[in-house]
Amino acid sequence: MSTPSMHPAAHAHSAAAAHGPLNGILFVALFAAAVTRLAAMPVIAGLGVSPLIVGIVAGAVYGNTLRAGMPAHWAAGVNFSARRLLRIAVAFFGLRVSLQEIAQVGLPGLTVSLLVVVSTLAIGIWVGTKLLKLDRDTAILTAAGSAICGAAAVLAFESTLNSKPEKSAVAVGSVVLFGTLSMFVYPLAYRAGWLHLDTAGIGLFFGGTIHEVAQVVGAASNVSSEATHVATIVKMTRVMLLVPVLLVLGVWLARTAARGTGNARAPRKVTVPWFALGFLACVIANSLHVLPSAATQAVNALDTFALTMAMTALGIETQLSQVRKAGPRALATGFILYVWLAVGGLAITWGVERVLG
Repeated sequence: MSTPSMHPAAHAHSAAAAHGPLNGILFVALFAAAVTRLAAMPVIAGLGVSPLIVGIVAGAVYGNTLRAGMPAHWAAGVNFSARRLLRIAVAFFGLRVSLQEIAQVGLPGLTVSLLVVVSTLAIGIWVGTKLLKLDRDTAILTAAGSAICGAAAVLAFESTLNSKPEKSAVAVGSVVLFGTLSMFVYPLAYRAGWLHLDTAGIGLFFGGTIHEVAQVVGAASNVSSEATHVATIVKMTRVMLLVPVLLVLGVWLARTAARGTGNARAPRKVTVPWFALGFLACVIANSLHVLPSAATQAVNALDTFALTMAMTALGIETQLSQVRKAGPRALATGFILYVWLAVGGLAITWGVERVLG
């Protein structure tokens, strides 16, 4: 027979477990708020490092040192932030792009973006899986981050692949390293007279080949305001390609799964990522000016915070022992893609300018 004194403790424990997910989400939100303040410091902001990057690093440091001190029932909230919240935030990322802006850079901008994205994905997946024997998910994530839009693309692909957090961390690390390098090397190459491109060409090249949006702006602002304008729009054209690439990935994964079961005639269930459709809906809403600009800016600020929360949560779930396994090969894949983006991207830009410019 149980004593009455047991009941309050049991009740408190069950109440804590019930509030666990919410407490976990609040913990991640407070962590992300601190990360946002840290990323706003001039020394970090000056490097073009976004709060997303600071979030995954700070989260990984916490996850591998102090994680044991976090109540176990908070883990569900951390997982919610790294998965569900992440998908919602990626969908709202579409409010940063408008079809009118993409029309401004016209066919040259679209052609450079398309050629760079397709070639970088193909080379990255081939080099990663065949040459360097990386696992499929890490190779795809590293290629996607380099080809499309850095950390945000890694997050979008991570949601479609349902891969482990450490694979995203490895891919993000590669993107940060080589994207930051581009931000410093590209303006130096321009000043040294090595690029042989006019202002529009510089915009096409920088926007078409540098990893993160912040890095594109940082590099192009060292050239001119016109180059920055063109580079930013071309970069956003690459961001737009996230949707068709995710849809193609969904079809490919369904086919691979069907082949894996040994039944080629089995109905192939294609999972269309709902957040990709949400992203597209947000692009259309932004293009039609459904929201006033002040509201769009507020939603974008909230969305950046949600993405920072997702990245921080991914960091907390990342095990550095797993990162070390794939780290060197993922970095080698990132380096090969970096060389391709610089050399191949310059050749693509030069060719497109000659034919369509």
